[in-house]
Amino acid sequence: MAELLVKPTGETGQVISVTPQNAGWTYVGFDLHKLTSGKVVSGETGSREVCLVFVAGKGNVVANGEALGELGERMSPFDGKPHSVYLPGGSRWSVEATTDLELAVCSAPDTTGSKTARVIAPDGLGQETRGKGTNIRYVTNILPETDDTADSLLVVEVITPGGHTSSYPPHKHDEDNLPAESALEETYYHRLNPPQGYAFQRVYTDDRTLDETMLVEDGVVTLVPKGYHPCAAIHGYDLYYLNVMAGPKRIWRFHNQKEHEWLLNA
Repeated sequence: MAELLVKPTGETGQVISVTPQNAGWTYVGFDLHKLTSGKVVSGETGSREVCLVFVAGKGNVVANGEALGELGERMSPFDGKPHSVYLPGGSRWSVEATTDLELAVCSAPDTTGSKTARVIAPDGLGQETRGKGTNIRYVTNILPETDDTADSLLVVEVITPGGHTSSYPPHKHDEDNLPAESALEETYYHRLNPPQGYAFQRVYTDDRTLDETMLVEDGVVTLVPKGYHPCAAIHGYDLYYLNVMAGPKRIWRFHNQKEHEWLLNA
């Protein structure tokens, strides 16, 4: 199995690259690019669909020869909703940074080829508060299950306040057992505020054949091929993460760990 903690390889350019091949799975891809103003990144989607997420900063976007204008409003992932762009298979795209830019490229198989490219504007994104007490976290849905404009991708942002838990009570989605549970691979791209902070994430299965607890620092990616995957943000440091999920069916149904499910009614 691949290492579950992926650290950035540098300060600029493509600093994170998760592919189905190097992750040892089938569906999810995740790249992160850090650009200074004036730098350009481009790509082709091929047989995959892509969601470009402006994590922080601004840039001019061209998709399939069409100029989409300057996108991006926030300069930090902790400051408002993101701009995003959905691109189906067979697309070409480029982004020229107009400020320092942190651009996530989320990908999964394009299963039908029937979707169309579009800008996902911040004012069209739904937000919700989940949990209670020190399990409260704030969710921004970029490509939720209820949005049928993607074939495979599920993309969401979460901010967990310092001292709170998230993806908790522990849940998993690794069995193709609908309607009870769906099989979805998942990546977490983590940011901390202030950036010198840290958090923790554990990924484990019922039989503990997989059981890893990771120190999460600013800018790392964690992989969840299977199992439960709770996070804990320490006091004084808020935790942001960008989730990408995909599997054989574009449905998010999870199974709570029975030992901890009582917390939902506490």
